[in-house]
Amino acid sequence: MEYSDFIPKYGLENIGLTQLSRVNYNLTTPQLYEQAIRRFEGTMAHLGPLVVRMGQHTGRAAKDKYVVDEPTTSPDIWWGKVNVKYPEEKFDRILARMQAYLRNKTAFVQDLYAGADPDYRQSVRVVSEYAWHNLFARNMFIQQKGGPEEAQNFVPDFTVLQCPNFNADPEIDGTRSGTFVMLHLSRKLILIGGSAYGGEIKKSIFTAMNFLLPGKKVLSMHCSANHAPKDPNDVAIFFGLSGTGKTTLSADPQRTLIGDDEHGWGDKGIFNFEGGCYAKVIRLSAESEPDIYETTRRFGTILENVAMDPFTRRLDLDDSIFTENTRASYPLTHIPNASRDGMAGHAKNVIMLTCDAFGVLPPIAKLTPEQAMYHFISGYTAKVAGTELGVTEPSATFSTCFGAPFMVRVPAVYAQLLADRLEKHKADCWLVNTGWSGGAYGVGKRMSIKVTRALIDAVLDGSLVKAKMRKDERFGFEVPEEVPGVPADVLNPRETWPDKAAYDTQANKLAELFIKNMEQFKETPAKVVESGPKQI
Repeated sequence: MEYSDFIPKYGLENIGLTQLSRVNYNLTTPQLYEQAIRRFEGTMAHLGPLVVRMGQHTGRAAKDKYVVDEPTTSPDIWWGKVNVKYPEEKFDRILARMQAYLRNKTAFVQDLYAGADPDYRQSVRVVSEYAWHNLFARNMFIQQKGGPEEAQNFVPDFTVLQCPNFNADPEIDGTRSGTFVMLHLSRKLILIGGSAYGGEIKKSIFTAMNFLLPGKKVLSMHCSANHAPKDPNDVAIFFGLSGTGKTTLSADPQRTLIGDDEHGWGDKGIFNFEGGCYAKVIRLSAESEPDIYETTRRFGTILENVAMDPFTRRLDLDDSIFTENTRASYPLTHIPNASRDGMAGHAKNVIMLTCDAFGVLPPIAKLTPEQAMYHFISGYTAKVAGTELGVTEPSATFSTCFGAPFMVRVPAVYAQLLADRLEKHKADCWLVNTGWSGGAYGVGKRMSIKVTRALIDAVLDGSLVKAKMRKDERFGFEVPEEVPGVPADVLNPRETWPDKAAYDTQANKLAELFIKNMEQFKETPAKVVESGPKQI
C-alpha cells in the first residue's frame, strides 16, 4: 500500500479544490520522476538528475510579491517596497479563479514540514500543477517519517498553491504583471502564479517562518550553517544573499553541514528549516566544490536551466545559455557529511558574507558587537547576475538582515534578536568579502575561493581571533595583518589597486552609501550608528 492510497483527514476542500480530475498524494521520488517525464515536464540526464526548463522566469520575481493587508497580522508587518499591501477581497478573487482554473485538472500534493526543531516546526502542504514542483518541495522541505498513519492524519499549518500557467490580470487584480506570489499570513495560505521558478515555493515558506518565529523569540535567518564533526556545539553560521558563497563555504568536507540557506536560532541552538539544498551550479567544478558537484550526477537531483546535450544527455555546467542562475535542488542526504537531524548547539562564529563589487573591502574583518549590528542591519552586498529578473551584472545593494526580500517584520526585530544571541553565547562575528579585489567589477578580479577558504579555516580553528590586527580608519573594523596561505597585500585591499588615489575615492563612495542607507533606520541605537564607516 502506498501513501497515495491515503487521503489526509483534512483534504483540499479547505482551499476550495473540490473538482479535480485526479489528485496524486505524496508520490515518492521515482513516481514523481515518472510523472514529470511522462508529462514532458523534464528530461533525465546522464547518471540520473532531472533537467527542467522554466521559460522566462529563471529567478525570483521579487517585484511581484504581495502580502495580504488584514487586521490580524498587518500591525506587525514591515510595509513598503519589500512587503506590498494587497487587499483581501482581491486575494479571494484570484483564489476563486485559481480554483476554477484547476477544475478537472490533475494536481500533485506533498505533505511536508518546515523546521527541524519540533518545538517550532510548521506542517506544509504544497499543491502544484507540475509533478516536478512536487519533487522540488519533497527535496527542499523535511519529509514525513511516520509512514501511512502520519500521512493520513496530516493537517497543514501552511498551504502553498502553485499554478505556473495561471496568470493574474493586472487591470483587474492590481498586480504589476501576470506573475504573483501572495501570502495571506493569518489564513496561512500562499498563492503562486505565472512563474515556474522553483525557488518561489521555498522562499514563500521562508517568508512565512520569518513572520512566525520572531513572535516566539526565535531568530529566523537567511544563512547556511555547519558544525565541527565531533562537536555539535562548535557551530558556524554564514549570512549572505545568493551568490555570495553561503552554500559553497558551508559545504566543507571537514565539517558537518546543518543546512545551506534557512535556519532558526532558538533557546536550544541552531536548527535547519529545510531538508535539502538549492545550490547555484553555473561553472561548478569537481575540483573547487566536489560535494556539490557530485549532487549534479545523482538520481533525485533537479537541475534547473542547466545546458545538456540532447543526444548524449551529458551536462555542460559552464554553459549559461538559459541563465547565470542555474540551480540544483537536492536532498541533504546527497551530501555525505550532512546532519541527519538538522539541529545543533549555539553559534561560536557568525560570518557575514558580502560580495563587494566596488573592490574596496578586505577579504575578512573582525567586527565588534556594535559593528555586527550595523552590518547586519545594512546587509551590504551585490546582486549577482541571474538571481533576480533583470540583473545582468553585479550591482551594489543593501539587503537588510542579508535577506530583505524575505523579512516580514521591521528589521529592528531581527537585529535585536541577533544582538541578544551574540551577547548571550559570546560568539565572534566576521565580515568576509567574496567579491572583487584589485579594482572594482570590470577591472579587478573576483576573490579566490582558495583565499576565502583559508580565511574561513583560520576562523574555525580559532587561530584568526588571536592574530595581530590593524584597525581600518575608514570602516572601523579590525583586519588581520597576516594569515597563513593568504598573500599579505590581499589583506590590505588598497595595496592591490595600482592607483591608490582611485581606491580612496572608491572607498569614500562606498562609505557614503553605507551612511545614507543607515539613515532610514531611525530606531538604530547611536552607538551602533557611530560604529559604522566614515569618510576620510
